[in-house]
Amino acid sequence: MRIAIITAGGAGMFCGSCMQDNTLARTLRLAGEDAVLVPTYTPITVDEEDVSVDRVFLGGVNVYLDSVLPGWRRLPGWMTSWLNRPSIIRGLTKFGGGTEASKLGSLTLDMLKGDAGPQRREIHEFVNYLCDELKPDVIIFSNALLSGVLTELRPRFNGRILCLLQGDDIFLEGLTAKWKPRVMKQLQANCQLFDGFLTHSRFYRHFMAGYLNVPVEKFRQIPLSIDPADVVPHPPPETVDRAASVDRKIRVGFFARICREKGVQNFLTASKHVLTEFPNTEFAVAGYLPAESTQWFEGLLAEASAVAPGRVHWLGSPAGRSEKFRIYSSFDLLCVPTDYHEPKGLYVLEAGLAGVPSLLPNHGAFPELVEALGHGTLYDATTESGLVEGLQQHLARTPNNSATLPQRVYAAFAMQATAEQLVETIRSL
Repeated sequence: MRIAIITAGGAGMFCGSCMQDNTLARTLRLAGEDAVLVPTYTPITVDEEDVSVDRVFLGGVNVYLDSVLPGWRRLPGWMTSWLNRPSIIRGLTKFGGGTEASKLGSLTLDMLKGDAGPQRREIHEFVNYLCDELKPDVIIFSNALLSGVLTELRPRFNGRILCLLQGDDIFLEGLTAKWKPRVMKQLQANCQLFDGFLTHSRFYRHFMAGYLNVPVEKFRQIPLSIDPADVVPHPPPETVDRAASVDRKIRVGFFARICREKGVQNFLTASKHVLTEFPNTEFAVAGYLPAESTQWFEGLLAEASAVAPGRVHWLGSPAGRSEKFRIYSSFDLLCVPTDYHEPKGLYVLEAGLAGVPSLLPNHGAFPELVEALGHGTLYDATTESGLVEGLQQHLARTPNNSATLPQRVYAAFAMQATAEQLVETIRSL
């Protein structure tokens, strides 16, 4: 079975959805399927083997210029196609305006209009590639915002067309009031053209069925997949020689994109309460920091650092996989106190693979992950004091046994463990 996975590049940043799409393609290949990962907008950036094709469709530069420059869409292809080269896009996105939803309402609506919008040329080229060159049996779009392609694809493609939902609502909720109603109306209409939908959690399955106005019966759940190769687990707390580590501080870590939705502000606010009570504890933050969040984050970091000088650390964004897992392994506890109801929570599995337990809010996909792993702690996110109390309780008690955590992650979520289930689920739609 040839399966085309259509992913949206993250404009040069490590994007959890892009990385999961790449891992999905690798996992399906392990199962013997011919999985082809096709980037749109920008090339993808991953910290594992990149299996995407060396082409970019719906190139972000041309898509943008189609919408904002009158006449650009009418230029001959030889004048515009060079802007779709991966190397050109990588260079230009270094100076781009990012992916803030509040600034992209008009462009989002244009893309959702499909062949009735200004990106008709790019969509036609992409559909020709899919139908005439790639010829897959199944096409999986990795988010619903790519659904404008279906207005031309659906009449020309006889195979199944699926949509993997991984957090589309976080972008849609960021649209301004001027654009959101129109975008949602067009998106809900487009979603009727999909044969089925995939999510990584029961929570997101039911939430997005209502959000997109699609029957829940059209949804299936697939497991997250993770590559366990070359990860050295963090020594569990109960095995550490306390006499040899009397000066070692317990490190509570946050590792996710630095933004309000992921809750870094909750993490740093809680640190001001916890660090004064537990002098042997320190807090550390790591993750991708968007330019638009820098000033806000630096203010939060300075406030927390003033309460406990030398015990609040900014570790930055890792350059690659080995550095990423070195950061995880430096934690004794991962805490990502999201306000947003997380649809997948890949970082919980990454930390678990390194032997690091998690403290998480009791909403979104987190209860399901804790249940699946038989490990982790949930705190009451409905109260203002829930996070601080959860941290206090964790730090005050004897460390629970996390020695088996990497094996639990491997058994439930390693690529080798999820491959057959993924194929069966895709075939069932």
